[in-house]
Amino acid sequence: MFEFELIKEDPNSKARLGRFHTPHGSIDTPVFMPVGTQATVKAVTPDNLEKIQAQIILANTYHLFIRPGHNLIREAGGLHKFMNWHRPILTDSGGFQVFSLADLRSIREEGITFRSHLDGSEQFLSPEKVMEIENALGADIIMALDECIPYPADYDYTRRSVERTTRWLKRCIQAHRRDDQALFGIIQGGMYADLRQKSAEEILSHDLPGYAIGGLSVGEPKSLMYEMLDCTVPLMPKNKPRYLMGVGSPDCLLEGVLRGIDMFDCVLPTRIARNGTVLTSHGKVVVRNAAYERDFSPLDPECDCYACKNFTRAYIRHLIKANEILASILASIHNLRFLIRLMEDVRKAIQEERLYAYRDEFFSKFGYE
Repeated sequence: MFEFELIKEDPNSKARLGRFHTPHGSIDTPVFMPVGTQATVKAVTPDNLEKIQAQIILANTYHLFIRPGHNLIREAGGLHKFMNWHRPILTDSGGFQVFSLADLRSIREEGITFRSHLDGSEQFLSPEKVMEIENALGADIIMALDECIPYPADYDYTRRSVERTTRWLKRCIQAHRRDDQALFGIIQGGMYADLRQKSAEEILSHDLPGYAIGGLSVGEPKSLMYEMLDCTVPLMPKNKPRYLMGVGSPDCLLEGVLRGIDMFDCVLPTRIARNGTVLTSHGKVVVRNAAYERDFSPLDPECDCYACKNFTRAYIRHLIKANEILASILASIHNLRFLIRLMEDVRKAIQEERLYAYRDEFFSKFGYE
């Protein structure tokens, strides 16, 4: 039911082409996955996600547990039916909320006690509870409960966190009940190479359908993130997908692919879209700025999305200034298509064995040094 097909390895880097087969379709990798935290990608309808060629989207276990509740979604026929999305879905475990909602939680061996960000009510997530929720949601790929620690974190705390994440994975494996859902383990270890290696050895000792690298892109310099990838990815099996969690800027996507990463996700494209910023072939454009008031060109002349084919920067700026919802819709469609198209180009460059040349050309045009 779940199989990772390794199609091609780039002879010049660690990049590779793959295809991950799931019950709701196959995913060509490397892939960028739009984030739909609350069973919706903000401002983008499922049919538009299909039109921009999104292969898989994410939803979040913690948020759906808080609202509307996993039992309601199960009654609705599962997450695919509830949100009318017929391609693959991945659900995060809620572990990232351990990091992002630090003021509202406490961690102990049994699990995580939260104060709901909605009403302050006390909630509890254990590995067993997370598996119950994710099994009810019915996503194709589900993540084990882990602890994502902040940056910086001291060595001793990071070591204890790695050990807890390993113990929690064992409990997730024991509690997981559905063969039609692929459980991924998450490698942690902060910014310590030896702890990354320790975590990788422990997590990879369990024969799972895929593995993720968590706890990066949490405020550390990008050079340090790449250093952690360099010491972790070579330890991961070639015959399983490799998922770098929470990473989505164009430079990090390309550098991650060069290091052997297959799957990425991030809220960045839709978040900056709602703030009036778009990604283009020549860098970021803050389209809300006055400079674009009479700019009747597309957001990106090289883009094939609905927004770029039909509307101008001037029009979208007008929508932003008028607080019209369509501004967020068009900018979000564009930014997601930009990253999805970037990964399409990356897959083509790997096939043609010219990924480094493609990266250098992209960085030059986009404005990266």
